[in-house]
Amino acid sequence: MDAKHLSGDYGQDCRTLDEGLRVGCSFDVIGRDIRIAEKAARLYFIDGFVKDEILEKLMEFMMGLAEGELPEKLNMGGFCSRFIPYVEAEPCGDTGRLISAVLSGTVILLLEGCREAALIDARTYPVRSVQEPDDDKVLRGSRDGFVETLVFNTALIRRRLRTPQLTMEYLQAGRRSKTDIVLCYLEGQADSRLVERIRKKIDSLSVDTLSMGQESLAEALIGRQWYNPFPKVRYTERPDAAAASAAEGSILLLVDNSPSVMILPTSFFDFLQDTNDFYFPPLVGSYLRLVRIAVFLLTLLLTPVWYLLIRSPEFIPGWLAFIEVAKPNGVPVIVQLLIIEFVIDGLKLASLNTPSVLSNSFSVVGALILGDFAVQARWFVPEVVLYMAFVAITNFTQPSFELGYAFKLFRVLLLVLIHFFGIWGLIGGLVLMGVMLATTANISGRQYLYPLIPWNGRAMKSLLIRQSLPRHHS
Repeated sequence: MDAKHLSGDYGQDCRTLDEGLRVGCSFDVIGRDIRIAEKAARLYFIDGFVKDEILEKLMEFMMGLAEGELPEKLNMGGFCSRFIPYVEAEPCGDTGRLISAVLSGTVILLLEGCREAALIDARTYPVRSVQEPDDDKVLRGSRDGFVETLVFNTALIRRRLRTPQLTMEYLQAGRRSKTDIVLCYLEGQADSRLVERIRKKIDSLSVDTLSMGQESLAEALIGRQWYNPFPKVRYTERPDAAAASAAEGSILLLVDNSPSVMILPTSFFDFLQDTNDFYFPPLVGSYLRLVRIAVFLLTLLLTPVWYLLIRSPEFIPGWLAFIEVAKPNGVPVIVQLLIIEFVIDGLKLASLNTPSVLSNSFSVVGALILGDFAVQARWFVPEVVLYMAFVAITNFTQPSFELGYAFKLFRVLLLVLIHFFGIWGLIGGLVLMGVMLATTANISGRQYLYPLIPWNGRAMKSLLIRQSLPRHHS
């Protein structure tokens, strides 16, 4: 007997599937014996993954078949088409596929006299409500967001792109987890060579599990340079943003159990856009985008430039004299800046682990109390607290946490370099950052700074200025 295929011997096939699924070892793995037209049959399914009403109706119908209603030469393909009144049913004889299907939530029907089993996709997954994501809100626009169930997420995208060119390819990765992955793209719009490259990389992944979902997949696909913090993948929890990216030619990767979508390929300037820009008229959207760019640059340069100026007061013009520290204390300013950088992350972690009802009030009150007492105790000067508070708040002007932390690490590096080398430290740090950006490539092999390098004026304009919807005349 081929160990990878059902034998046609009903008893032997039942034992094979019982051993493969370890029926009896786990309470939620069910093997249910029934009789169909006086023939022995066995159902395999996971309790909690099956729609009870549908399975009950199927069992009622099949168990109601009388002896003689089944043809003498019985095959599972014919049985599925005539006696399984459900839209998603197909024959399969591969034991490996059958076991994986059951563990994914599919029902298996094994029938005496058939060399194949029936796969009945009557599964359902626990799911939370489709609601607006907390970290990517809009003032106007849809209020739905991705959830942890893959089929729901594909439906949210398909609802917005009603074209047969929208392709959803089903893949799996992980020898143990067998994580479901959907490769989504618009045929004719996406780069076909990049689609094929991503497909081959996923098929060839040699990992046991994708325990961290999308992050595990991103590290397996792209690889990480430990010294390069800049993200090469964009994430979104908004179906409208994902559909718009697919329409522009991007490739989407949806991972089961992850409520966000990976957008590939990604360049640095793609992070300058936000969903809010497109729910306002072009003039307002362009203004918001320019404000976001200016403010985000301030999060990188404000504290390093201020520290450089107070270290070298001769560089401070008269009209900027107010930025000097009015009442210095015994703690070096560089130490104050670095401590508050770490304290801000500590408050973020505390807020994440605080019950949601209290997290907002605790984070705000904690920051106010700590800041006020630290100034009164002369640990920090008020100017340091003010500038670091501005940096902490404005870091959220763009939705990418990964890019925010990349800027944070370079901001800390600039502060340290300025402390040791003065203005040459600032110049050297910015040059190092520019070189790292210029030498980074995304998954497609294109430069990370595209459309700046190589230069594409039209693409750069569309990234910096919110464009109107193009009009097509018949």
